[in-house]
Amino acid sequence: MENTKWITYFGSYADKQSPGIHVYVLDEQTGELSSVDTASGLINPTFLAVSQSKGLLYSYTQADEGQDSGAVLTYRIDAESGALSLAGQQPSLDKSGTHINLDHAEQFAMTVSYSEGTINLFPVQPNGEIGPLSDKVRHEGSSVVPQRQDSAHPHSIYTDPTDQFVIVPDLGMDTIKVYRLDREQGKFVPHDDVKLTPGSGPRHFAFHPSLPYAYVINELNSTVTVFAYNGQAGKLQEIQTVSTLPEDVNGSSSTAEVQISACGSFLYGSNRGHDSMVVFAIDKSSGKLSLIQHISTGGKHPRHFSLTPSGRCLLAANKDSDSVHVFKVDQDSGKLTPTGQSISIPQPTCVRFYKRP
Repeated sequence: MENTKWITYFGSYADKQSPGIHVYVLDEQTGELSSVDTASGLINPTFLAVSQSKGLLYSYTQADEGQDSGAVLTYRIDAESGALSLAGQQPSLDKSGTHINLDHAEQFAMTVSYSEGTINLFPVQPNGEIGPLSDKVRHEGSSVVPQRQDSAHPHSIYTDPTDQFVIVPDLGMDTIKVYRLDREQGKFVPHDDVKLTPGSGPRHFAFHPSLPYAYVINELNSTVTVFAYNGQAGKLQEIQTVSTLPEDVNGSSSTAEVQISACGSFLYGSNRGHDSMVVFAIDKSSGKLSLIQHISTGGKHPRHFSLTPSGRCLLAANKDSDSVHVFKVDQDSGKLTPTGQSISIPQPTCVRFYKRP
């Protein structure tokens, strides 16, 4: 087996004086993480995006006290060490950054502000840096859970496998908003609204890597909803909803991240409160899910996790216990096993990988 070593980036909650992005190297064979670098001067760079082809990392930061705008930052990745150097920054024109993603062609960076209810579109310049904002859309709406759903709260943003449509789960509206991406004008064009069960709170989303299925993890009622997806029409059709928690669980819990293995056989989700990973098998003939495993993340409040691109390891970022735990992934069963390896990072919130060229 190839002994792959992945450069690994962790976003976190941090003030300007503290490291906000942490750089490590992960040895997949042992699960060991070795510290390389940090980046400071950022306010809560809680979510990151990586361009493997361009050797760049993008971060979305919140506004400083007294300022009206955060920023979208571009870092160049040292191809050997993984260390970061700031290449440019662009005002985000909102105060509270939540999520950042790239389209597949890497022509646009897309961001979400949960608190302000907005989604933003930024062209990526030829040198890879983020250009000025080309579109901002504010969601309007609400749902049934007091405080959490009194207004619109988009939580994440993705382009579909065709790179034509943009998917935005809105927790506050119990709606998945679908837009067409107008590349020439640099605009989000409204396309469809997909309503979920009231009180669900859709948070993060994943497309199946090879089949016409998609999945949203619902924060407020701890479920995953399965959809059939028509990529030509940009249409989602609900086919199943399953709980992410054991039947006998007690106490409050909510979900956070959802990802699918590269082979398309398994889906992973994180539970905060129950503080566990849930593993499902994906039926490739129907897209439906069946439970395989619940396993502790080794800490508290797993706000994010990531599978390595090879699929051999999973890293769970436990925000409230300031820890990241490394798990081995069984390639046949999909089950997770703790490696015994972990690191301490203040309030980790995002995990991203980069492979040396």
